[in-house]
Amino acid sequence: MSEQSRSRLLQLFKARAVSFGHFKLTSGKESTYYINSKKVLFNSEAVWLLGDVLWDLTMNLDIQAIGGLEIGAVPMATAAVLHHHMHGRSLEGFFVRKHAKEHGSKQRVEGFIQPGFRVAMVDDVFTQGTSVLQAINEVESLGAHVVAAICIVDRLEGARHRLAPKYSYLPIFTIRDLGISGEAEAG
Repeated sequence: MSEQSRSRLLQLFKARAVSFGHFKLTSGKESTYYINSKKVLFNSEAVWLLGDVLWDLTMNLDIQAIGGLEIGAVPMATAAVLHHHMHGRSLEGFFVRKHAKEHGSKQRVEGFIQPGFRVAMVDDVFTQGTSVLQAINEVESLGAHVVAAICIVDRLEGARHRLAPKYSYLPIFTIRDLGISGEAEAG
């Protein structure tokens, strides 16, 4: 990947996304730090850098779509599809709703996904991989074939162990890159 883009993106994450204290994670687990990527992902420079990094990670994957669970995946998918377009390649973006809407199409997957599409799943932070696996199940139920799981930050708490056996596992950073010590994953 563009090392310059990755390096600057890391600086932005360190400066804007990491907080220390006492936090309850989606999994219910307690943590002494929290990564709030939304403080970075809606910044113009960060989104451009993220798109550049995602282009480098995905340009050789032979995928037709990229997306993941709302909200974290929305700016990631948008950044990726824009960079693919800038490089003359077509790529569909999508997102998976946590719950189907009660009106409109009532679908959980929003975007253009066709059976047989090769798909990269993205999320801002992977902890145990539970959220991305929910999104994967929804996308695979449509007949798409998930080939990669990509995150901005891997908290090193089990996601790799759950995802890497079946999908290309491509974290941009781990918590160690952010200066946070963490236990190495089992498995």
